Amino acid sequence: MSTPREEAARRRTFAIISHPDAGKTTLTEKFLLYGGALAKEAGTVKAREGRRSATSDWMDLEQQRGISITSTVLQFEYRDCIINLLDTPGHRDFSEDTYRVLAAADAAVMVLDAAKGIEPQTLKLFEVCREREIPFLTFINKFDRPGLGPLELLDQIEETLVVEPTPVTWPVGIPGDFRGVIHQGTGVYTRFERTARGSTMAPEEEIDAERAALEEGPSWDMALEESQLLIELGREVDVKSFLACESTPVFFGSALTNFGVRFLLDGVVDLVPAPAPRVLEDGSRRGLDEPFSGLVFKVQAGMDKAHRDRIAFVRVCSGKFERGMMAIAGRSGRQFSTKYAQTMFGQDRETVDVAWPGDVLGLVNANDLRVGDAVYVGAETAFPPLPAFAPEYFMRARVKDTSKFKQFRKGLSQLDEEGAVQVLRDRDLGDQAPVLAAVGPMQFEVATYRLETEFGAEIELTATPYTIARRTDAASTSALRAMQGVDVLERDDGTHLALFESRYWMDRVVTDHPELTLVRMVAEGGLA
Repeated sequence: MSTPREEAARRRTFAIISHPDAGKTTLTEKFLLYGGALAKEAGTVKAREGRRSATSDWMDLEQQRGISITSTVLQFEYRDCIINLLDTPGHRDFSEDTYRVLAAADAAVMVLDAAKGIEPQTLKLFEVCREREIPFLTFINKFDRPGLGPLELLDQIEETLVVEPTPVTWPVGIPGDFRGVIHQGTGVYTRFERTARGSTMAPEEEIDAERAALEEGPSWDMALEESQLLIELGREVDVKSFLACESTPVFFGSALTNFGVRFLLDGVVDLVPAPAPRVLEDGSRRGLDEPFSGLVFKVQAGMDKAHRDRIAFVRVCSGKFERGMMAIAGRSGRQFSTKYAQTMFGQDRETVDVAWPGDVLGLVNANDLRVGDAVYVGAETAFPPLPAFAPEYFMRARVKDTSKFKQFRKGLSQLDEEGAVQVLRDRDLGDQAPVLAAVGPMQFEVATYRLETEFGAEIELTATPYTIARRTDAASTSALRAMQGVDVLERDDGTHLALFESRYWMDRVVTDHPELTLVRMVAEGGLA
């Protein structure tokens, strides 16, 4: 009989992060192709017989806009390992969702566009990885197109991220004329061949140095010289520094043509750490072999239009999960049945009977669960809290058709639970005209779209004068509400937020009234 420790050793749970348009979603789908989870044509995820197909971007709005709006969980097998892949939004406006997903990952793959290198959102995501001590691999994508030279890209990584890049593969050919890669550990040269639209795995051919010199000419000579120089400089993969977030193994490739994708997936299996005991809120660790526990890192509704259910995504942290077991919801302390437990594959899902540390479960209609909650059996368990980001944009929402108010209120509650947008209410007005608070303006677009399509409640948004928020408390609320240029609204969890019309006025209130509680929220300005 398997033990949690044995099963955890087979798991690799990682997130993919990138700046928008770096090719993250394409890479996700090509991972599934190489893991045998795609149909004949890449981009269509193979579902169970007779069921619909799905892609990692399952929401209609994502497909319309061509960007990832919400995170996605995909599980497949590769090289006798169970891969749990967490695809994250790349756009800054949804960075809070990315932060929560990283709390469930053991490592990350950072995707860079070879033509653009380190971009602003890349830097912010890296800072989150460093803060959470999440090691990361780097995949330099789109090397089949004109772009920066490989040594220049390594310099950018080192100077901007202050982390040592250690190439696992080295490109033969300049950007835009990508021939193949040299494996830094063995010196073996693998040449790639294109396939129609990258719909099948790229044929690979191993070529010895003599033949490579003859057939590749100056491209081979330059690549070999650079490769040997890096080895002489000691730029070799070091697992210890990688796990300490001091170095990042680097792979070169093209997700669109499948060049280098297999080597990166091999790197995930070989380098990403297996699940380990998780740190608890009190600083101790819950061992893998202790009774079941899990972290709720995401809540999502509307994934299946036929059912309209609500799913709590749970990262299994310890023990053996068995469907139907009674577990405790950490926030409420109530027991609930896990009868409706599923594994997730994009929008598709299947009933799961057993899960182990590193796996991700979808608990259907477990309505007591909120983002950040612990789910456990046995001794009381709590994980470090997931911070809420400071909102920077504020709009007042009203339902256009008052006969749809019930649907409006239900939709607001759901979006609030998911963290899709923060819903702030005036204690006297309730849900009549709440303020929606967001990290980025695109969250308003998603909230509007979902309220209309999922709940049938079309809304109108109007501007507010607020520009900055601070967390406050009930004792300070009366004094703040008596001032001009400030209001205090409440979140559903009881948190009081003081909203100011200008930073100048907020600074003046802080200076003139030091007795009032005004706390700067985490990650102001997105991923700060």
